[in-house]
Amino acid sequence: MTTQAFNFKDYIRPRFFPHMWCPGCGHGIVLGSLVRAVHELGLNKNEIVMTSGIGCSSRISGYVDFHTLHTIHGRALAFATGVKLSKPSLKAIVPMGDGDALAIGGNHFIHAARRNIDITAIVMNNRIYGMTGGQFSPLSGSGKKATTAPYLTIDRNFDIADLAKSAGATFVARSTVFHANECKDLIKKAISHKGFSVVEILTQCPTYYGRKN
Repeated sequence: MTTQAFNFKDYIRPRFFPHMWCPGCGHGIVLGSLVRAVHELGLNKNEIVMTSGIGCSSRISGYVDFHTLHTIHGRALAFATGVKLSKPSLKAIVPMGDGDALAIGGNHFIHAARRNIDITAIVMNNRIYGMTGGQFSPLSGSGKKATTAPYLTIDRNFDIADLAKSAGATFVARSTVFHANECKDLIKKAISHKGFSVVEILTQCPTYYGRKN
């Protein structure tokens, strides 16, 4: 644990700010909770590798001053698995959106949990594809309006926590961006846990999900 005062700028790449998230988006709160968790754990930035796919949430990897990989849609956990196998000493953190993690990346999610690889998956669940136009995701649930469901969705949604536990994840937690300090504490526990850790954070997308629902 560190006793040094927290300075947000110590953990980010200022040249990429201001960020691209919409006003009212919760992803910035997740970013704040994440870097505070890293600070309070006293981790050296060179001990961390962050891997992300595609989506609003995945832009976090460009904003933090860690080792980072911005990879392809849905495959962040596969890339993180390779990194972890080649450099086991690194702390592997994977920020994902609900579509990135559970749609095209669903198979990787299940098998990362089954293998119980020492990776921390942070799933930002805003129940929509925010960056690519507001399509519904596996987390949208039924009766929701989206650009790909103008007459409302009919599919049921996944429960990320239940799915993660059933597949074999050994640390599973859920919070919301309203509970920013709780998110920070859960991320700290997830990073410290030896095994596959999943932290689902319910966040808002006012631009696409909120405007239509």
